[in-house]
Amino acid sequence: MTLAAIVLGLALIGTPLFAVIGFAGLVSFHNAEIDGAAIFAELYRIASNPTLIAIPLFTFAGFILAEGKTPQRLNRLSQALFGGVRGGVPLAVLLVCALFSSFTGASGVTIIALGGLLFPLLIKETGSKKFSLGLITTSGSLGLLFPPSLPLILYGLIAQVSVDRLFLAGIIPGFLAIIAVYLYSYIKGEQKPDWSFDKKEAISALKGAGWELPLPFIIMGGIYSGTVTVTEAATLTASYTLFIQTIINKEIQWVEDVPRLIRESMILTGSILIILGTALGYTSYLVDEQIPMQILSFMQVYIHDKWTFLLVLNIFLLIVGCMMDVFSAIVVVVPLIIPIAKSFDINMIHLGIIFLMNLEIGFSTPPIGMNLFISSSRFEEPVTTLYASIWPFLGIHFIVLMLVTFIPQISLFLTTIF
Repeated sequence: MTLAAIVLGLALIGTPLFAVIGFAGLVSFHNAEIDGAAIFAELYRIASNPTLIAIPLFTFAGFILAEGKTPQRLNRLSQALFGGVRGGVPLAVLLVCALFSSFTGASGVTIIALGGLLFPLLIKETGSKKFSLGLITTSGSLGLLFPPSLPLILYGLIAQVSVDRLFLAGIIPGFLAIIAVYLYSYIKGEQKPDWSFDKKEAISALKGAGWELPLPFIIMGGIYSGTVTVTEAATLTASYTLFIQTIINKEIQWVEDVPRLIRESMILTGSILIILGTALGYTSYLVDEQIPMQILSFMQVYIHDKWTFLLVLNIFLLIVGCMMDVFSAIVVVVPLIIPIAKSFDINMIHLGIIFLMNLEIGFSTPPIGMNLFISSSRFEEPVTTLYASIWPFLGIHFIVLMLVTFIPQISLFLTTIF
């Protein structure tokens, strides 16, 4: 109890998460008379995993795309293709947010980079500030399920499941969420009579985004054709984005911008890896002490089937998602729930999609969901206004989550045919 109180106190005063977890691990190992080097052995084991290099490379690629005018080009293209249909602008917003956040891996970046472009368009299309705020806030994390999602890669590393399979598993649930929100937007929206499809503008916008559009196909096509591994795809993506932004579009300067983007992206990556190493080291102690088994024994008194377990798990993960960032939640919680999930015969790939969908929703869940405060700052609106605007969208995402949770084939279908 004393250790728990100290750890809680350190967290409340703002001590970095890796320091809190590392401290708890070292003290626990010391009290158990186990060499604290076990933590560093776990860090070495993770660092030696060849797939790990994909995380900093994809992160760097996301920073490059965010730095240039890629958001503007993708937004223009989406408007040109979908702006003339009922609910077209909300659909464009959903697609752009999903594509952009799949590369940046952080929904806050998506809201900050795209919010200023998309918010006025939504206001013009729908005439509703409440609807527009809710859509952008809850769409900022849509890309967590689409390749090359960094959280999917991280989950694969920790759960020791195929990242390729996880990429496939996230596609149908991700598009299902987009379609569900679009249908709601379609019902709520009205077609603007003076807005028609402009073929010339569509072709021009397509040419403008012509260098960015191949990226998803390069990644997916390369991986599933067997031409490249995930790590090689990450290397190709980073090289390609650097080439088009410095040589073709000339929106990033080699001397002024590239060193800064490397530094910023590696700081983010470094924080993830440090948390990962300390969390897994501490988790190895918890496993040695059979903490997951004790939790399982307690749960089996009240939970007797996997469907009840999945329902309880969803509630727990929604709480985790609104309190922790996605990377911390994965490295801290996943190792603890995997043994319990396996005891209920739950597929680890299915579990990963459920996990990330919960965190995606948790980003926008009151009272402390991260997206709420980022949107509040970005659009200069009280956070209570955001609370009121997101409920219809959270409800839609929750319905999709329940479908994916209780119909495993939604996420596993593509993994069975490829």
